[in-house]
Amino acid sequence: MNRLDQLITTFDLGLRAVFASPHAGRPYPGAGPEAGLSEAEKAQAAALMRVNHVGEVCAQALYAGQALTAKNRQVRAELEQAAREETDHLAWCETRIDELGGRKSLLNPLWFGGAFGIGVVAGLLGDKWNLGFLAETERQVEAHLAGHLQKLPEADTKSRAVVEQMKLDEARHAQTAVDHGGAPLPAPVKVAMRFAADVMRQTASRI
Repeated sequence: MNRLDQLITTFDLGLRAVFASPHAGRPYPGAGPEAGLSEAEKAQAAALMRVNHVGEVCAQALYAGQALTAKNRQVRAELEQAAREETDHLAWCETRIDELGGRKSLLNPLWFGGAFGIGVVAGLLGDKWNLGFLAETERQVEAHLAGHLQKLPEADTKSRAVVEQMKLDEARHAQTAVDHGGAPLPAPVKVAMRFAADVMRQTASRI
């Protein structure tokens, strides 16, 4: 595709990620009977899954921006493959939010736009930094998901199954990026990424 086609495709991706209900290519990990959760436990789990859903909206935008500016075709292909698997995550999170009677973040258009801009900048810095940014993003997401496994109600096996599978996928994406030449990011960049992610999590859990 030429740049214009890529931009049109990205715009369509944004509309679908923010306003449509995505379709997963893999089976839903949370299939099975619902546990007897209290209303407070449902509200807690829904808030956590809303944060995870925002993370997947950001992932769609981030990888689209990175792929748009990637210079190497193989790097672009890896980013696009990761994005396809993140679409599964997006669909699973939305399904679980619906099951819990929750809602998605009202700021999803803002999250998508900001993450897309960051992805474009990462791609412009060169492929080794592009892949390094992907690897660090996935490591931080993996750690975030591990934290959510500690916070989710013990009886909420459905949400736990979704988060566990997402965590496995993120770890694999990070390793793939490193295997293809991703460079370690400077410590100040990692700190800035964690700070931005914390702001997103705190906001998305409420709005």
